[in-house]
Amino acid sequence: MIDLIDLKTICPLARSERLGQLLPFLNSTMIEFRINTPLRQAAFLAQLAHESGQFRYLAEIASGAAYEGRHDLGNTSAGDGRRFKGRGLIQITGRANYAACSIALFGNPSTLLNNPELLEHSEAACRSAGWFWSSRRLNQLADIGDMQHITRRINGGLNGFEDRMKFYSRAKIVLGAA
Repeated sequence: MIDLIDLKTICPLARSERLGQLLPFLNSTMIEFRINTPLRQAAFLAQLAHESGQFRYLAEIASGAAYEGRHDLGNTSAGDGRRFKGRGLIQITGRANYAACSIALFGNPSTLLNNPELLEHSEAACRSAGWFWSSRRLNQLADIGDMQHITRRINGGLNGFEDRMKFYSRAKIVLGAA
């Protein structure tokens, strides 16, 4: 279990109030999705810290218009890009990912397809990140410290890699994985 001091040390610019809201759900998510070693937790928290701007944003700042018509994301209907923009701590993006996440977390695709903003609520923001992490088999990569491949599976490239590594280095120290 991580605590508020751990999170604040990893993400010094994060608001303590927001971290306090997320902390119980982060801990339960890490249990649920077997993110249960210091290396796994360090990699997970580092990625979330980058993706969410140090836990400040539970939805992508951009409008999502860039995802319009992205068939690789399942965005096939007009408005899908904006409707299914990145949300949650790991920025679940696209109709197909929302549907898959909804099935995993709620037992049906319609919950998130009909209410995509649910991923902006603390519990769903955390659990969706755990689901994504688990569905991409990122624990195995975290076990060997392969942050490049983890970043590619989350982001599609190495966007923000130095920032992710800064959080990872801090998290490894805080969690005793260094």
